[in-house]
Parts: sequence; structure tokens; C-alpha cells
Amino acid sequence: MKITRVDTYLIDVPQKHAIFPYQSRYIATSSTGAMLVRLETDGGVVGWGETPQILSFYGQPPLTADIANSLRPKLLGKDAGAIEALYADWDLGGVRIQSAVEMAMWDILGKAAGLPLYRLLGGPYRDRIELACCMGIQPRERAGEIARGFVEDGFTTLKTKAGRSPEEDLEMVRGIRDAVGDQLKLRIDPNTGYSPEVCEQLAKDLEPYNLEYLEQPMPDENIADSARIRKLTTTPLALNESVTTLAHVREILALEAADYLLPDTYQCGGLWAVKRIVDVAASAGVPCVFHCAHDFGLKTAVMLHVAASSPNMPLANDCTYFGLESDILKAPLRIENGRMAVPQGPGLGVEVDMHLVEKYAAGEA
Repeated sequence: MKITRVDTYLIDVPQKHAIFPYQSRYIATSSTGAMLVRLETDGGVVGWGETPQILSFYGQPPLTADIANSLRPKLLGKDAGAIEALYADWDLGGVRIQSAVEMAMWDILGKAAGLPLYRLLGGPYRDRIELACCMGIQPRERAGEIARGFVEDGFTTLKTKAGRSPEEDLEMVRGIRDAVGDQLKLRIDPNTGYSPEVCEQLAKDLEPYNLEYLEQPMPDENIADSARIRKLTTTPLALNESVTTLAHVREILALEAADYLLPDTYQCGGLWAVKRIVDVAASAGVPCVFHCAHDFGLKTAVMLHVAASSPNMPLANDCTYFGLESDILKAPLRIENGRMAVPQGPGLGVEVDMHLVEKYAAGEA
């Protein structure tokens, strides 16, 4: 299966529901952007991939209109099933772009085999995936109102952004607990916002509120501090921005620096890298959660397939899918009582609607 055509599309879709506007410590957003990659083979099989667009606050440049032109000479004529070669030898311009290409290759492999992706990743372990609804930073009363709505919608886990100030974080947590008690498992994500000293005190202050975990409260290089602080608090610590390469993951596990890991395709280079991290973490008894970067249906489908085939993903996986005005799929994924069914069609098991891609186009790619 040789790659004979490469196309990319930039899309931007308005947000709705409780996540609008979605306030992190960096920025408040009112829409969700992504780059889509479409690969076609000499046998006429088409695969799709997705990677997030708005990551400028992480120091990553925006994806632009020349991406397809830069990818074509690197991909045309390549074997669409050469996943390991992609990781070892293909320089596609960074892990974020690589992750979208790799996703499209897996989609092609599944379609060529006539199998859903989870069958190629180890087979079924679970067929419905629990979701953690995600929201931005909110004032105390509003956080409680939103939490009540999530409970009514059947969710069991809530993750909030945090990191602008420990006092604001604590007030938001109090508002959620006052509103719904322990009906929602609760996670907060300061996105590397705090020093080790502030993190240590915040973790201790959060102990009465029984968090599922405190996610990446310090910069990604502070792995040793995470290991130290874990011994000083009963608030579990999770790492996301630190979870990039297998070498970094081995360091985290060796230092016992995290209770949970949150890998993601755009940070690790693709879904195969995520799967390997999940398995390595299993060897150390550290559960994993699939991180969400405001995902559309393609990347959400990948999360479902990876979680379906990975015993070491027992918790709810991050999700903002409910907050999109529209997806770009012909049949959007359905959330029922805070869960999604794993797609059963070949490949990713979802089909892109080009009319919606054109409707939400953010520029020629």
C-alpha cells in the first residue's frame, strides 16, 4: 500500500455548553481548532488523522497552509503501513504533525484489514469508555452550577483547568464539592503553573476535598520535585506535559514521581507511542488516562480504540467532545450517561463529512 495522495485541512469550530469560553491559566478560547490529514493509497484506501491546532501558549507555532506541501515529498510513495519506520526514520516536522500522519496510517491499516483499530492494538478489553467531562476555570458558584449539570448528564468524573492562583483553585474546588459532594470524582489541572513550594502547599490544602488527582502542577522538568511532594501529601499527583518519550516515562516511573500518567498522541508522536507508554506504565503499576486536547471525532475515536484495548486505562478519559457546536463526522459520536461506545467499523470506525470540513475551514492547508 503506497501513499499516492496527501491533503491537509485546517478547521475551527465554535464551542458551546459549559466549556464556553474555556479558560485555562494561559488563555480563554471560544472555538476549537485542528489540522486534519487525509492520506490515499494506490489501492484507493483513504485514512484520516487529526492533531490540535491552538498550542501557541505551549510555545508551539500554529499549523499553517504549507503543511501539505511540506509533507508530500516526504510521504508520497511511502508504505502506508510502515508505522515503525515512521517513528525511526521519517522526519515530518515534529511529533504533532507526525501524530496526525500516523493516525491516518492506522486508519488505512484497519480499513485494509477490514477490522476496527482496537483489534489491531491487542483486541477488546472493554467496549464502552467512561469519560471525564472537562471545563475551564470558573468562579465558585458557576463551577457548582456546571457540576450539577454534568451530574444530571450522567458523568461521574470532572476535570477543571486551574493554575492562575492556589486561592482561586481552592474556591473552585469548594464550589464543586458544595454543589455535588462526592457525586463527581474531581481532578484539577494547573498546566505547570506552580513552583514546587506552591504545589506542595496546594496539594496539602486540597487533601480534605478528596481529589482523584492533581495534574501537572509544576513545569515538566520538575519530576524529582513531583516524586518528593508525593511523599508529603495524600493528594495523588498525575503528569501530562512530562509524558513525552519513553525515556522520560522511564525516569518518572523510576523516581515514583506520579500516581497516574496522561499520554497524548500529539505529545508522544502517535497512538502507537501512547500504547507503548500505557504498557510500560502498567509494568510499574501506574494507571494511565488518555489526555484530551479539545479533540474532534477522529482523535476521540483513537482514544476509544486505545482505551478499549488497554487494561491499564481503568479511569475515565478526558473529553471536551460534548462542548463542540459540531463535529466533522457524518455520524457524530454519541455520549450516553457519560460514556461512549467503541466504534466497530474498520479503521477508526468513523467517516469524515467533507461538507462539514469545508463549512468549518480555517484556511487552505
